[in-house]
Amino acid sequence: MNHPMQRKHFKSLWLHGFHRVDYSEWGNPNNPRVLICVHGLTRNSRDFDFLAEALSEHYRVICPDVVGRGTSEWLSHKSDYGYPLYLADMAALIARAGVETVDWVGTSMGGIIGMMLAAQAQTPIRKLVMNDVGSIVTGAALQRLAAYVGKPVAFASLEDAEKYFRKTHSTFGPLTDAQWRHLALHGVSKGSDGQYRLVYDPGIAQTFSGAPIMDIDMSMIWNGVQCPTLVIRGDQSDLLPVQTLQLMKFGHPALRIFEAAGCGHAPALMDAIQINVIRDFLYDH
Repeated sequence: MNHPMQRKHFKSLWLHGFHRVDYSEWGNPNNPRVLICVHGLTRNSRDFDFLAEALSEHYRVICPDVVGRGTSEWLSHKSDYGYPLYLADMAALIARAGVETVDWVGTSMGGIIGMMLAAQAQTPIRKLVMNDVGSIVTGAALQRLAAYVGKPVAFASLEDAEKYFRKTHSTFGPLTDAQWRHLALHGVSKGSDGQYRLVYDPGIAQTFSGAPIMDIDMSMIWNGVQCPTLVIRGDQSDLLPVQTLQLMKFGHPALRIFEAAGCGHAPALMDAIQINVIRDFLYDH
């Protein structure tokens, strides 16, 4: 039976009140096998439409817009943006799913959220896929992100927005014209002035303000992860060097690694090869 994608939402609580978190849900709403897919820093849930559709026969696939991104609410207190809040929101989402365990696919920031959840005592994470992120995030990659995150940009047309995405996210790998159009369509919204703007709160850039940008070492968190894990790396990635992967595997010899050809940070998880690698890992009991 075909179950069309549905858009849903819930309210989550943090320091300054409740905020709305929107998400896509694919597949049979009664399926106890749940896969949660979480996007990168400035991205949104619709990045996973291709993957979610491909896996929705086997899973109920839930793809949230992390608060401040996509159609989820923008926070009034920008200093609230950060991993403690994101973890609380995702715990609320897992509770709403009504299951004891979930599998997790996370790109970049979404992978860090997954790793942090998987490292907790009594974690509900059964299997973890981290897309182009690891236990150490390089300062060089953070510097590159800081250069464009939160900068005001507006486009006169969807075509202009698509050109921007093709340039800014060229490292996503070789995408089809339809896939680039999909990213543009769901990556901007049209304002009352007729201009198209990116669908994330520029306030998320506060993360980069103040402290000097340097490598972030999360090895202590990675060491707490016990579940089967697959790391996907773009073969030209500046955020996940090969040395980091080697360190990760040293502590977790069973770690599975897949290098996506022709990609930097981060593989889009839209092509058949990448989707099949994830499918094989998740379906392998």
